[in-house]
Amino acid sequence: MTEMDQTDRLILNRIQSDFPLSPRPFDVIATELGLTEQEVIRRLTRLKADGIIRRIGGNFVPDKLGYVSTLCSAHVPEEKIPAFVQAVNRHPGVTHNYLRDHHLNMWFTFIAASREEIEKALQEISEETGITDILNLPATRVFKIRALFDV
Repeated sequence: MTEMDQTDRLILNRIQSDFPLSPRPFDVIATELGLTEQEVIRRLTRLKADGIIRRIGGNFVPDKLGYVSTLCSAHVPEEKIPAFVQAVNRHPGVTHNYLRDHHLNMWFTFIAASREEIEKALQEISEETGITDILNLPATRVFKIRALFDV
């Protein structure tokens, strides 16, 4: 894993919000930051390979598209955390996954076409990892916040 430099941080700050809707969005970002399109793509590819970036994609209001969402938490022993994270992140409906200092130490959000699809995925995660203490907290009311991280 390579150390992040100031240019990496500028790129990460830029891509968090108002991502360019353009046939060549990385060229737009490169122009704004005084870089080349190839340099932006190379750096983002490295940051993804290093696990700094999990995905680049749009965020939509699930219920407006006919989807459901849930917040899940799990008690995962420290030695099982890497395998659990890998199993959870394999599901395309997972939008966030983070570790907390609590008995329920792993938290993640999940969006899918139905509650049944989420339940099936949680069962698969449980069977694959041996983690049975997964709490499913379906959204009943959605609050959207704008989360920007100054890196």
